Amino acid sequence: MEHTIEDAESIIHRWISPEHVHSSSFCFISSLFSTENREEAKRFIDAVTTLHSGMIRLISVNPTSMKLVKAENLMRISMTHLSKEFYRILKSNRRYLDPESVSIRSSKASDSDSDSDSNTMDDLKMIADCMISSGYSKECFKIYKRIRKSIINEALNQLGFENLTFSQIQKLEWEVMEKKIRKWLRTTTRAVNTLFSGEQILSDHVFSSSSSTIRESAFAEITSQTALALFTFPEKMAKCRKSPEKIFLTLDVYQTIVDLLPKINELFSSDSTSTVRSQVDETLANLRDGVVSMIDEFESSISKESSKSIISSGGIHQLTRYVMNFIVFLADYSDTLTDIISKPSLPSPEEEKDSGDSSPVKSRISRLILFLLCKIDAKSRLYNDVALSYLFLINNVNYVVVKVRSSNLKTVLSEDWVKKHEAKVKKYVAKFEEIVWGEMMTSLSDDVTMTAEEGIKRFSDGFEEAYKRQTGWIVPDSKLRDEIKRSIGMMIIPRYSGFCERNRVGLLENVGFDPEDIGNYLSDLYFGSGGSGSGSSVHSSGSSV
Repeated sequence: MEHTIEDAESIIHRWISPEHVHSSSFCFISSLFSTENREEAKRFIDAVTTLHSGMIRLISVNPTSMKLVKAENLMRISMTHLSKEFYRILKSNRRYLDPESVSIRSSKASDSDSDSDSNTMDDLKMIADCMISSGYSKECFKIYKRIRKSIINEALNQLGFENLTFSQIQKLEWEVMEKKIRKWLRTTTRAVNTLFSGEQILSDHVFSSSSSTIRESAFAEITSQTALALFTFPEKMAKCRKSPEKIFLTLDVYQTIVDLLPKINELFSSDSTSTVRSQVDETLANLRDGVVSMIDEFESSISKESSKSIISSGGIHQLTRYVMNFIVFLADYSDTLTDIISKPSLPSPEEEKDSGDSSPVKSRISRLILFLLCKIDAKSRLYNDVALSYLFLINNVNYVVVKVRSSNLKTVLSEDWVKKHEAKVKKYVAKFEEIVWGEMMTSLSDDVTMTAEEGIKRFSDGFEEAYKRQTGWIVPDSKLRDEIKRSIGMMIIPRYSGFCERNRVGLLENVGFDPEDIGNYLSDLYFGSGGSGSGSSVHSSGSSV
């Protein structure tokens, strides 16, 4: 046993100056764990391991031996030496041991991989195994945790993460908050997929000879504080003042965490990291509550909208545009909302007529659109001109239908919903045409109490009045505009032409319009103020025509 200790001492003294063996301070001859000294490093570790085994046997045989005192002192300076080598490797190889780099290399590495960074990880493992088995685990972990924790924090700082307090977040303007949330989305995705993942790979490798409890403890102490800071940020955000415009980024945050959840549960699966899992669950719950609250707020804002302003041209109201654009974006998150909205809202009268199998998301979105349609109906009643009231209904309900048909809303609400509301638009169009054009058409009947010339004159006066009345009116949707004008043309032109032909009157008698010009004037309508720009003017005298 004495020879064993002496042999170990000989190898150890190659790397530690003999004159400093009994001193608390000592110097290194050179770095033990370098490429050219790798075999020597293994012999040094073997010598320390042998020294430790010899000490254990000597204690059992002769616990008062002076050789034991010498061996203990030799072990102490050997551990100090290894501690400094451990620190040096961790500190000087930050580029190789960056968690992201470790994670990426791990996904590409093969069993035969023996590059410098793998040697670095193996050197750390060799030292850790020796220190832990020699009873110096506390010193080993202290060095490892301090350096690795600083690397994680530095990496997050470089990604732009700021660990703000709730008070600081509350004071942020929304534009500033929005930028920080987008940065959080990028940072958290990288942190979970590469930083934390790479750190776990490194910890598992360096302490692979230790128990799972030790490995988990090392990983937990390095990453838990940072992970908690990351996942409390969205919780703080969700507790701030809620407004509808914040819902989409809130949904992005929620979905990002949900997408990362399998990886989070894999990385933080141990009892020592249970606080991280609990924080993630709490954050998701707060985000869910926040989303529901914001939808409630949006619904309430539609209900409370009470402006009496009207669109003079009968066009699309700004409320219709705002609400539908919001709902279209909301429908793009239908899968996420399915996880958030667990219970259907109170069914609308339309839904009560259905089979009752409406999903919570469909029910909620249908309810929002119903609130809007009710507002559109109420605003249509503000018009003194009944025809313009119907044109307003046509434009706004059609806008709703087009938005639904051309977006993910169609999938959420169904084709039947679209067809039902398209039918409503057609009914409004028919009523509009009847109000505006119906009365003048009575002039074209074969009424014996009125001459043909009188009939044409009444029709022409009525047409002129209707045309002038509608020159400032608008149908923004080009497809709908063409359909309405085509429908009006088919209602008026054949009947007017037939009447003129039957009675052989018209332009030759300087009465009314040439039937061929009716279509030209109709084509000028529903472009808003000034018409299509053709500059047409309408007069009922034949010479003007």
